[in-house]
Amino acid sequence: MGPVNWVAVVLAAGVAALLGALWHGPLFRTGRLIPQRGTAAANLGLTVFVMLIGTVMLGHNYARIGVDTLALKPWLYWMQSGGIAIAFIIPALWLASVRAGTDIRSRLIESGFWFVAYLAIGTVFWALS
Repeated sequence: MGPVNWVAVVLAAGVAALLGALWHGPLFRTGRLIPQRGTAAANLGLTVFVMLIGTVMLGHNYARIGVDTLALKPWLYWMQSGGIAIAFIIPALWLASVRAGTDIRSRLIESGFWFVAYLAIGTVFWALS
């Protein structure tokens, strides 16, 4: 196992959080980040924290795959990050949203955000590899 790229971990979490601000702001105008209460700064801070959990896990995962393998197969950055979004995050989001009675439009917007955010995370790791 190689070392975890901690710079990429922190930067990827920040990029994903800022993407969330754009996604829920100017792009889809949902008017919210992940939490729906508190100040915008608190929402952004909590969003960064939540994204750090995922980026730490992905950073460890990429370290386990190894620099040499990732250099030969760079698509693994997106396959790993996008796969986690598709296989774990989006299904959990849909189950919780259905229970809460959230409309389909909101579920699609939220699912799209998590998929794009995780692809952006993979891109940051790739760019800093």
